[in-house]
Amino acid sequence: MAADAAAALAAGPMGARLRAPVRTRGARRVLIFVAFAFVTVFLVLPLGVIFAEAFSLGARAYVAALADPDVRAALWLTAGIALAAVPLNTVFGLIASWCLARFRFRGRGAIVTLTELPLSISPVVAGLLLVLLFGRGGLLGAFLEAHGIHIIFAVPGMALATIFVTVPYVARELIPLVEAQGSEEEEAAITLGASGWQTFFRVSLPKLRWGLLYGVLLCNARAIGEFGAVSVVSGAVPGQTNTLPLEIQALYDGYRVQGAFAAASLLAGLAIVTLLLKAALEWRHRDELSAARRARAE
Repeated sequence: MAADAAAALAAGPMGARLRAPVRTRGARRVLIFVAFAFVTVFLVLPLGVIFAEAFSLGARAYVAALADPDVRAALWLTAGIALAAVPLNTVFGLIASWCLARFRFRGRGAIVTLTELPLSISPVVAGLLLVLLFGRGGLLGAFLEAHGIHIIFAVPGMALATIFVTVPYVARELIPLVEAQGSEEEEAAITLGASGWQTFFRVSLPKLRWGLLYGVLLCNARAIGEFGAVSVVSGAVPGQTNTLPLEIQALYDGYRVQGAFAAASLLAGLAIVTLLLKAALEWRHRDELSAARRARAE
């Protein structure tokens, strides 16, 4: 009798509701396993190989590889280009976010589209565009050559290429954040007698600080790791116009494999630190970032 009742219960609607969580838990476990397997195979294992190869000849060989003059020159050049690109794009991101979020004007959609353009085209194409503009046979090439100004196959061209590909990162984080926060506090500050600059620095900017820092981290990560656009305009001269990604390729092509992996581990370490800082910001200020993402989706 009890067995019949249990069978009837399992066959009825109540049984279906009892079995549903079991099926859900099974599907969840499968999806979690697939996600961890994918991350392990395509991310963790390659990073592990990089660090294993970098230290394959011991710590002394690793330090010697990083102490190579060309590697050090590439590291300093990468840092210098990032220091040029990130502040400029930060200023542009602040200006663009304020302009596009606070005002409605003809051509606003075109500016938003152009700001996102570097994310849509290949970095190699971006480098080629700079060559066609500033190269010897380019639109401004004759004028620059006549005045002894060298942009292509020199550091200025590399900086311009990096600035171009990193333009969107600060702006696209700040624009939805400015829109989501509204302008009530700024209007109140102006009503109380604050000037425009006082309102911006004391009211507006503090509300944007975490979104701004988040965008700066992303911009910096892209700047130090950029390869495609920079490779087109650099000339790849060791010790002069090789950034760290280009130096890694040069070392590997020259069969200096351990040195290439040592430099790659340094670049990967910088990327990991950036991602950890990004994750910490996302966790600490998840409410502000969630509001910005909802505003962007709308």
